[in-house]
Amino acid sequence: MTTTDLPFRATTEQACAWLEQQAAGPWTLARLIESGLTPYVWLDYDAAYPELFGDANGGYAAPVFFEGDTQRLAAGSDDVLITMTKDAYKIVATLPPPGFRRSLDELRFQKKDLERLAAQLKRDAEPKPVKIETAQESRDGINTEQVLAAFGMLVRIDLAKALADGGGIFGDEGARIKGSIRKSKKHALWNPVTLALGLNDMYRVPISRLSKTFKAHAFLDGWDAQWTHTLALLGK
Repeated sequence: MTTTDLPFRATTEQACAWLEQQAAGPWTLARLIESGLTPYVWLDYDAAYPELFGDANGGYAAPVFFEGDTQRLAAGSDDVLITMTKDAYKIVATLPPPGFRRSLDELRFQKKDLERLAAQLKRDAEPKPVKIETAQESRDGINTEQVLAAFGMLVRIDLAKALADGGGIFGDEGARIKGSIRKSKKHALWNPVTLALGLNDMYRVPISRLSKTFKAHAFLDGWDAQWTHTLALLGK
């Protein structure tokens, strides 16, 4: 069933069949209601309720929106009970007890509502862009002890000495967080992503081993997404 085939007011069966073509999984009346769709029932003009129909002397499509009424439908009732609706002028109206009863096959769903739901379901199913939390160059970083715990065993050089003597290790500030040694070198912080890239480039530490390191240490959890994103940008 195409959008063109979908009636202006679809039966429950037509609505479910159409949505099954648009979105995965079976559809039922309960799922239609739980998805926020409003069912309608056509009310023929009844002279006993002139205030409900107003000038709509041929009748009108009345929405079933009251929570108690829709919950009853979703729970699997054998018929439709409408205790509250909107009149022909779209003003909320409480119906005289016990309300109006109609058969289930009289329920209708508006085409525009079904199309809007299908569009929303397709948007929800689209892959969401990964939000990369970028570490700011302030006090964010890992300290020397953490650098050695994560990367010390991956290189043959004396990494502790390199950290102490090599400035940023890879030229200028390099992997060192700018301004993190204002008090002393022992307070230096390091960007592990920059550091790992440098170890790969200068000391041929395999990317696979570096990636495992990012997942092996809790203090690198906040940097793992940035590491993965950086590799993707570099095509590695």
